[in-house]
Amino acid sequence: MPTRFAVLGSGAWGTAVAMILAQNPQHRVALWSARTEHADWHSSRENTRLLPGVAIPESIELTTDIAAAVDRAELLILGVPTAYLRATLRRIASAIPAGVPIVSLAKGLEIGTFRRPTEIAREELGPRSVAALSGPSHAEEVARGLPTTLVVAADDRDLAKRIQMRFSTDRFRVYTNDDLLGVELAGALKNVIGIAAGINDGIGFGDNSKSALLTRGLAEMARFGVSQGADVHTFSGLAGMGDLITTCISKHGRNRNVGERLARGETLSAIQSGTAMVVEGIFTAKSVHEQAQARGIDMPICDEVYRVLYEQKSPRSAVTDLMLRELRSESRNV
Repeated sequence: MPTRFAVLGSGAWGTAVAMILAQNPQHRVALWSARTEHADWHSSRENTRLLPGVAIPESIELTTDIAAAVDRAELLILGVPTAYLRATLRRIASAIPAGVPIVSLAKGLEIGTFRRPTEIAREELGPRSVAALSGPSHAEEVARGLPTTLVVAADDRDLAKRIQMRFSTDRFRVYTNDDLLGVELAGALKNVIGIAAGINDGIGFGDNSKSALLTRGLAEMARFGVSQGADVHTFSGLAGMGDLITTCISKHGRNRNVGERLARGETLSAIQSGTAMVVEGIFTAKSVHEQAQARGIDMPICDEVYRVLYEQKSPRSAVTDLMLRELRSESRNV
């Protein structure tokens, strides 16, 4: 009996994950788009806006009909960006079957509520098992069959193992992790550090500063995660260090790209209006800043990214202020 999957969200990552699942001939995969204008996919079989040149296999059902997408699905894969996740789920909730497990692909935190994607899913769709798939994974590489290794975390160990078995291929390896909180926080926080890495590149600083930025950025991520109850070791794994490295060095890194363009003098509004993909770090920076301020968590890099994004602080001034902070021992903090 084939296993049916519904991938909700037709962005680059949702499309790439649907293609991974469809490699197994025992899988039946539906890829749902929230936008009716994407109906032309049925003929082109290509995500021309986000994954140009990558053919979507005929075995994947492309649809804008949510009822058809989720019909008899045994697993729902949420590929909707965090900033739009609640509104999207609220709109389609009546069509979503009760109790069907969910795996989230999003890497962000909701502004105002500080909710993680799996928390939003449960609030809008009702009680069910949830998981998060995270780690270093640019859709551009996954869709073209380049080797990728990720981690899935769930509150249900059996669900995590089931996802591991169903998603893994000879080019897509999945580990499991019990720390759902930490994996989701790591995936969100690394995007903020990615913007900082882009600022480093846009100003023209070198490898020394970028290496220090990644190292101290990872310390911030772990410090914040531990304060929320996450396992510190999660941040040295694929969802933390692994994804941080990819985000901060890759030409595909959309968060890094935003930081680079800001450092070169472009405004945030101009960047957002000209970017097809959702840049999760822009929203997460605000959510994390608010939480860190409220709880007294020391987050100097994230704080400066927030000020560049939302208070129009000069990127160069932000770097200078980081360098002139009070001198301290590295061993004082995580």
